[in-house]
Amino acid sequence: MAAELPVENIMARDVVRVERSTPVIEVARLMVEHSISGIPVVDGQRVIGIVTERDIVAQEMEIDAPAFGTFLDAVFKLPWDKSDEEFRRVLATTAGELMSNEVVTVQPSATVRDVAGLMYKQRLNPLPVVDANGRLVGIVSRSDIIRLLMEIE
Repeated sequence: MAAELPVENIMARDVVRVERSTPVIEVARLMVEHSISGIPVVDGQRVIGIVTERDIVAQEMEIDAPAFGTFLDAVFKLPWDKSDEEFRRVLATTAGELMSNEVVTVQPSATVRDVAGLMYKQRLNPLPVVDANGRLVGIVSRSDIIRLLMEIE
């Protein structure tokens, strides 16, 4: 059954990657040139972040004003305020400034079913594939899973 296949059977092995210092415009160019939805940011062979289409598009968003509250004489930032994150994304000039730092990765032995569930539940695309030492060995996207489904029909 296709769902039980290891993700290493469908992942792309020739991964487009960038370093922390890569300009955002170059990241966007690479995404368009290679028709990909995300690029891992690496330090050597280790994944330290990822820049996705969503991150690039976020640079064009209108920033909400910071949400502050007052209590007695104190002024405090409200817990749901995301303005710092929005400012960071809009002002980013390099992959390191724009990337999502908390990158979810999978190992080559993870099943297609597990990866599909992770992508769906956490709204992730793509997912870097790393070996036991944390080195980037591939990348898998939703389109890879869809392509697999089309091949078995």
